[in-house]
Amino acid sequence: MALFSAGMIPVFEVPKWTIIACAMAMALGTAVGGWKIIRTMGGRIVKLEPVNGFAADLSSSFVIYGASMFGMPVSTTHVVSSCIMGVGSAKRVSAVRWGVAKQIVSAWILTIPASAAVAALSYTVIHFLLGV
Repeated sequence: MALFSAGMIPVFEVPKWTIIACAMAMALGTAVGGWKIIRTMGGRIVKLEPVNGFAADLSSSFVIYGASMFGMPVSTTHVVSSCIMGVGSAKRVSAVRWGVAKQIVSAWILTIPASAAVAALSYTVIHFLLGV
């Protein structure tokens, strides 16, 4: 979207190099800090057994694929963590550590305004430094 908006690509089609760069950045982020997310998702929300993990992953893939078919952007992390909460609730509602779930949902809510603030600050600094 940024490349198209800036006029750097003539049509709204994501270039291969952009896909590869994003995939590499995601892989690097997972390699560096992913263990904390994996630990939270796999043990702190609800105690997962292999069949529970399979059910959560399968349902996540259906939701993400369905959203993609309609062109709706979704956060894979939000979908997966919600599916994990759903699997835990299916076992029994008390199996889910709702305090941890509340922290996660709070972080989701804060992500949007925090991202907007960082983007505004970045733009202001770039505008000041480059005079663009």
